[in-house]
Amino acid sequence: MYFKFTFCPIILLLWASLSFAQNVNVVIHGAASIAKTDDNFVCVTLDWWPAEKCDYNQCPWGKAGILNLDLRYGALINAIKAFNPLRIKVGGSLQDNVVYKVGEVSSCPNFMKREDGLFGFSQGCLSMERWDQLNRFFNHTGVKLTFGLNALFGRNESQTEKGLWIGDWQPQNTRDFMQYTISKGYKVDSYEFGNQLSGSGMGAKVDAKQYGKDVIVLKNLVKELYAHPETQPKVLGPGGFYEEKWFNTFLEVSGQGIVDGLTHHIYNLGPGDDPNMMNKILDPSYLNQVSQTYKGVSDVVNKFRPQLGAWVSESGGALNGGSKDVSRTFADGFWYLDQMGMASTYDQKVFCRQALIGGNYGLLNATTFVPNPDYYGALLWHRLMGGTVLAVTKESDPDLRVYAHCAKKKPGVSLIFINLSKDRSFNITLSNAKPGDAGKPNYEFVGKQNREEYHLRALTGDIKDDIVCLNDVPMVQTDSEDIPAMDPKLVDASTPISIAAQSIAYVTIRDFEAPACV
Repeated sequence: MYFKFTFCPIILLLWASLSFAQNVNVVIHGAASIAKTDDNFVCVTLDWWPAEKCDYNQCPWGKAGILNLDLRYGALINAIKAFNPLRIKVGGSLQDNVVYKVGEVSSCPNFMKREDGLFGFSQGCLSMERWDQLNRFFNHTGVKLTFGLNALFGRNESQTEKGLWIGDWQPQNTRDFMQYTISKGYKVDSYEFGNQLSGSGMGAKVDAKQYGKDVIVLKNLVKELYAHPETQPKVLGPGGFYEEKWFNTFLEVSGQGIVDGLTHHIYNLGPGDDPNMMNKILDPSYLNQVSQTYKGVSDVVNKFRPQLGAWVSESGGALNGGSKDVSRTFADGFWYLDQMGMASTYDQKVFCRQALIGGNYGLLNATTFVPNPDYYGALLWHRLMGGTVLAVTKESDPDLRVYAHCAKKKPGVSLIFINLSKDRSFNITLSNAKPGDAGKPNYEFVGKQNREEYHLRALTGDIKDDIVCLNDVPMVQTDSEDIPAMDPKLVDASTPISIAAQSIAYVTIRDFEAPACV
């Protein structure tokens, strides 16, 4: 039984009325899209970390790792089903130390603490019994699966350069694993080659030219084993931090038509024990800094044109399990939802949150499976924001972040407003920038249909709360562990859109005329 509230405390309404209201005009450029995302843009990860994974004098993973997660919990099942479907990437730091117990591999060791091991752990193993359990779970919950492969198999660490792994990748264990997967009829949407081995690497690294040659081997293996193009999983890589020279060399060597999606990781909040974490999240100039990474990746994509464009295949905000004081609170949504908005404007097709469960940055509590605030923000994005991204301009106020997409369910447009200010609310009017009107005043939009609004606030007004309110109703699971109803508030279209201080709002406008959304 969970602690229930019927409505958020009245303090929220008082706070909204006492804060200074600023009028802002937002212009939506709906004539043409500026970017496209995948229909399953929202993605989460499941990681390999065992319970012994500890950082900053805490061990927050518990039994949330892939090998020991209890897949029978109704709360977990319902949280995934609510997305219908949810894209999940299985992978993480230890994936390049995982062998698959199939074919010639007979022993199946557990991860053990080991000082000289990769990330302080010994080699681990995925048994086919556990793979069967996971696939029954994925099938039951309707998951769209990306699986991260071991890209270090068969290599050895260099004797002359610490952290550099040399030699050709040996694909036999992956071949046996894929053959087993195919024989069972398990559906894999995509395979990602390696984890954080690009550039300077994290724990280990591989030379870009070697990586490019190895991913060709992987692509040919996928083509051989998955004979029918319509069921052939995509090949993704390199799944690491962006470094321009390394990424360019990797794609030059692999050539066109090999990597279907260019994947990279974002942890722009730095170490999880940073005492300034909250200040970073609320600082618009700090949040903007990561745009240089998105632009760099976008430039590489435009040069080499991988079929699926770029993916953020892992992003947890804060490194090493996240921040115990911030990542599980309402405040984290200011970083998370802003990052999804920014990534989409740079044509990033998928954004994978580290993690669904585990560490401090899980969307679900690692012990109770109760959703943290960011879960509800992600679910609303998935339901409301379509794949067509529109340009937005506004009067300069950096504390108000705005992103616009065509509505996922036509007609109309959906917007997300993120108010970072602690003492100012915003009254928003909208204008429609129509084609051929360069240099002329924009047309103020006056809707005729009620708007659909979803306002997210912290329970008590303190953004460090771990309970979020949607339209003044606390989001807590029902007695049957279902996700609560997330209905919009219908608002008179003739009134401004009101965004309270330190709140987030999604707004869908059905009668906004945007030619890009037809």
